[in-house]
Amino acid sequence: MSESNQKLRQPRFGLVRRQRGSTAVEFALLAIVFFIIVFGILEIARAFYLFNTLQEVTRRAAATAVNSHFDQTSIDNIRKAALFADVDGNLVLGEPVTPAHLKIEYLSVARDSGTGALTLQPAAPMPSCPAKNKLNCLTDPYGASCIRFVRVRVCQPGGGAECTPVPYKMIFPLIDLSSMKLPLSTTIAPAQTLGFTFGSIPCP
Repeated sequence: MSESNQKLRQPRFGLVRRQRGSTAVEFALLAIVFFIIVFGILEIARAFYLFNTLQEVTRRAAATAVNSHFDQTSIDNIRKAALFADVDGNLVLGEPVTPAHLKIEYLSVARDSGTGALTLQPAAPMPSCPAKNKLNCLTDPYGASCIRFVRVRVCQPGGGAECTPVPYKMIFPLIDLSSMKLPLSTTIAPAQTLGFTFGSIPCP
């Protein structure tokens, strides 16, 4: 090969190497943007799924609670079943929601003696059993120990009487949604049997 041909080929090889380098940089930049968009879409889709599922979870819990005993064991089983699980795990694709985040409340109806307005309030004291609640409601349907409704909400555990929204937890850290809160997703249903069976003797 002549010296002139070598001189002609050298710039061409250098140009190919530079093009390969710039292509790699462009691909890396585009890949970052692409994955941010993909992960963002997945995170937003999960958020919509979670918001809709939590409402269904509270509906399932309330539908079961109105016909179930209100002792602690029954309440724990209702929470697990509502989350489509039989163990104390997270809701599928719903971290951090666990059975402990489902707040099940038994409400009485108070009537204002002056205006006649009706308000819902937690039943207190709670009746000792479903048969006792049946007797309480027959005696005084507006009494504080007559369970008339069941309310289920998604709350932060350990909040006492208050219902604190649960912080949203991301699965893809590329998108910052840390300030977002999960909806309370409240369901209120009229109490039905609450586990009462015909012929049951009211407990003390």
